[in-house]
Amino acid sequence: MEEIVRIPENRVGVLIGPSGAIKAKIEKKTKAHLEIDSGSGEVEVIGEGENYFKAIDVVKAIGRGFSPDRAFILFKDDYLLKIVDITEFTGKNPSNQKAKRGRVIGKEGQARLEIEKKTHCLISVQGKTVAIIGLSGEIEDAMRAVEMLLSGAKHETMENFLDGYNRGRFEL
Repeated sequence: MEEIVRIPENRVGVLIGPSGAIKAKIEKKTKAHLEIDSGSGEVEVIGEGENYFKAIDVVKAIGRGFSPDRAFILFKDDYLLKIVDITEFTGKNPSNQKAKRGRVIGKEGQARLEIEKKTHCLISVQGKTVAIIGLSGEIEDAMRAVEMLLSGAKHETMENFLDGYNRGRFEL
């Protein structure tokens, strides 16, 4: 199987890594082959089986702003990558997109950190997307919290949602 994944040109160097180390690690772990066009940002992923899909997700995660170390969490079983398109909430207006990115990040990164801490997920806000890495059960709540902020909910409302989520997880 093969799939072409487009990543921003400024993330190609991160995907390749020093002396090709990151690319080599992805290929070794997944037994997939990556053909990277550094001019266009196109990455062709060639492989088979479940590990092929993990290679695609790791490439997408690095392209969406995660460091390789954080993206490599996707090699573990049950971890998923979800990407929320900010333009679904803002349209094409760049100033609206910037404002919504700011809402997800929060003052000094507090909103993003709060979501990460309470859902045990990792979040990267890059360009027109919010990317989330987490376990299958927890990632949905992180997505819901992000979508609440993008839809205009107050930070306090989102935090109350997450507090209720955390209480519900530990009740017997």
